[in-house]
Amino acid sequence: MKVLVPVKRVIDYNVKVRVKSDQSGVDLANVKMSMNPFDEISVEEAVRLKEKGAVEEIVVVSIGPQQAQETLRTALAMGADRGILIKTDDNVEPLAVAKILEKVIGEESPELVILGKQAIDDDSNQTGQMLAALLDWPQGTFASEVILEDGKINVTREIDGGLQTLSLQTPAIVTTDLRLNEPRYASLPNIMKAKKKPIDEKSPGDYGVDTAARLSVVKVTEPPVREAGEKVEDVSELVTKLKAKGAI
Repeated sequence: MKVLVPVKRVIDYNVKVRVKSDQSGVDLANVKMSMNPFDEISVEEAVRLKEKGAVEEIVVVSIGPQQAQETLRTALAMGADRGILIKTDDNVEPLAVAKILEKVIGEESPELVILGKQAIDDDSNQTGQMLAALLDWPQGTFASEVILEDGKINVTREIDGGLQTLSLQTPAIVTTDLRLNEPRYASLPNIMKAKKKPIDEKSPGDYGVDTAARLSVVKVTEPPVREAGEKVEDVSELVTKLKAKGAI
């Protein structure tokens, strides 16, 4: 089985995001970037499936600037076999990403696509579902467990009422949630090996996909500063203060 894993370069989750003074977006100057955490989980799951002998090849693909090659190298160091960089400096929206991935899948013919349920920069949570719709493939979203057996993919997913298990026929789309696994740290030998693994460079134009933005950002603002909390001696004082503030 071949697995395709899309990965995205985003602001590192440990970095405090700064809004530009003109409120046109987020300041990316001199900011540490890394792989989207949900995509790290996707790569880890693909590698684990390969270690179990269920997967033969892992192909990682990223859509972004030249620096996104570093993100691909991270995935290769974790255990992926080769990468594809679709180079563009545009801010590619989820629908365009799904259309590009549809074309990549047409060339690569994977039996399984594993991708993060959302990216932590735009929090769209759309690409996996859009891709499944374009391909007319079954999908299992928010996966907390993935098991391959008898030619099927059993996906346990978290829903409001508890856990739901789906049985998917291949080829299929799976999006990962936080509790699926804990990504490994790439070892130094694997980081060195990753430098020799192939990365093909292409552009959205090679796939005939228009990446022009369909949405415009009106304004970006920081969340309001939270008020300082108050300490109370007991429950009765808490109730009194809540009543005074009109909370109860």
